[in-house]
Amino acid sequence: MTERIKPQRVAEAIADHIAKLILQGVLRPGERLTPERELAEKLDVSRPSLREAIDMLAERGLLVTTRGGTHVAQFLSPLLKPLASLLADNPQVTADYFEFRQGVEAQAARYAALRASDIDREAIRGCIERMKKAHEIEDPTEESQADVDFHLAIYEAGHNAVMLHIMRGLAELLRTNIFYSREQLYGRHSVRAKLLAQHVAIADAILAGNPKAAEAAATDHVRFTFTSVEDILRDSMRLKASLLRVERSDYLAR
Repeated sequence: MTERIKPQRVAEAIADHIAKLILQGVLRPGERLTPERELAEKLDVSRPSLREAIDMLAERGLLVTTRGGTHVAQFLSPLLKPLASLLADNPQVTADYFEFRQGVEAQAARYAALRASDIDREAIRGCIERMKKAHEIEDPTEESQADVDFHLAIYEAGHNAVMLHIMRGLAELLRTNIFYSREQLYGRHSVRAKLLAQHVAIADAILAGNPKAAEAAATDHVRFTFTSVEDILRDSMRLKASLLRVERSDYLAR
């Protein structure tokens, strides 16, 4: 007996559509959805069907509904928060992070050069322009934020959903200085100039559709960043040692 194909219910179709937007990174963890009435009109569906779809996605852990509205769930937080506590203040972790990131960044840049759409390329150009403007006015905070956004734009342009979500989660840890202080990194003028040049090289290769050059530029960039971070850590340790010598009298009998 041939099994009958059941037609998809409207609520299931809506849920599938929203889930795809989350998967593709269109809707991001923590973002609040448009109010129910407006979203129903935009999707051209009834509010009861939309409400049922939202309930389905909430059961799957993809959406969270509160009095403040419906938000995309921070579905990686249950993993990342405990991970952050394990990684914090562990010097070896920084080396492990860069070792992992070097391979991922190179592949992401390669994918972006091969797969980027016109919209993706425009987003990458926008990040580079922000970095250049911040560099000109010597705003290391804005420049470092544009740095993170630039790499996220590359992950999006690579159109690999697994890579995008994992690296976006790691970017959140990076914002809290789990691996290293981006403020200290961008506080060094010689480093800032080189980082800008490296980001421009990565962007140029992606925009030119040159996967080999994009991969090489991304590899060089991560390697340089790691070396710079190591220099900062060594300088910090030397300063601490010097301060201890200055304060040595506090530990000695008078």
